[in-house]
Amino acid sequence: MPAAMARAPQPSLFDDADAPAVAPATPDAELLALAARLHARWGGRLHLGSSSWHFPGWAGQVWARPVPEALLSRAGLAAYAQHPLFNAVSLDRAFYRVLAEPEYAALAAQVPEDFRFVVKAPALLTDAQRRDASSAAPLGDNPGFLDAALAATGVAAPAARGLGAKLGVLVLQLSPLPPRWLREPAALHARLADAVAAMQAALAPHAPQALLAVELRDPGLLTPDLAALLRRLGVRYALGLHDRMPAVDAQLPLLRATWPGDLVCRWNLQRGQRYAEARDAWAPFDRLRAPDEPTRAALARVARATLDAGHRVFITINNKAEGSAPASVRALAAALDAPISP
Repeated sequence: MPAAMARAPQPSLFDDADAPAVAPATPDAELLALAARLHARWGGRLHLGSSSWHFPGWAGQVWARPVPEALLSRAGLAAYAQHPLFNAVSLDRAFYRVLAEPEYAALAAQVPEDFRFVVKAPALLTDAQRRDASSAAPLGDNPGFLDAALAATGVAAPAARGLGAKLGVLVLQLSPLPPRWLREPAALHARLADAVAAMQAALAPHAPQALLAVELRDPGLLTPDLAALLRRLGVRYALGLHDRMPAVDAQLPLLRATWPGDLVCRWNLQRGQRYAEARDAWAPFDRLRAPDEPTRAALARVARATLDAGHRVFITINNKAEGSAPASVRALAAALDAPISP
């Protein structure tokens, strides 16, 4: 991936001339050299980043100095994109509400041409249940679950028109399903296929290079039938590294069954943790708090094989994976750069 010096500063989200600038951290020579080696080996096919960018604790790693969270949320993306290893971000905010085309376009305007967004489709589409806004308790069936019209016109089309070539992946993260859907995989697969076909048609005119990927929260769905469906549809299985899902190696059979193809991984949460626990224990996310070397090594091995085969890799890492997304990305990049043990 290109070194930070090749990235020109971009306007803020609202192009607000009165807003104070968010200055990027000055990268050290070792970081610049690491980024240059990865780019020389794999060009623009390796996309690394985090989940969002609004964390003041990243001062010194991503920001030149501490900046309030609200300012980072609205105007920090341009500085984020100048980090030598960050040429992707998981746009998790899209999961909580449907974003409009102008919002996507404003984000795209802040980043270089080689930057890619991993967009998490909204819960309105990917959660089979309506939920209480404060407690997330289920309130009943969600009529929008994998609805083809919503998938196309409300989700895929605005993202494709707004982000264009900068849309890397649109992820359908299926929230934990109620029992009736788990008992009826054929019905689930049929609805998923209809939604995917509609989204592919909506992506084609504006973002034909974008991937569709499915991420799970129910291990019981990791079946050969799902693998066959994804392969037939041309959809990638997204490695979802999360406490609800098995470790990398246990998810690889489904990934291999859809090979060849690009790799999509969102390293969300360390196994044995809950989001709230990790947040409270590891804030302000300024360093690795619980290094997970086995997961990192396995992920590096899969990513390297994918890249060497000529495919693209999209990996985004949450602060709750090891304690600090920037530190995790740097450690993963170092693992990718390291010589392969005989």
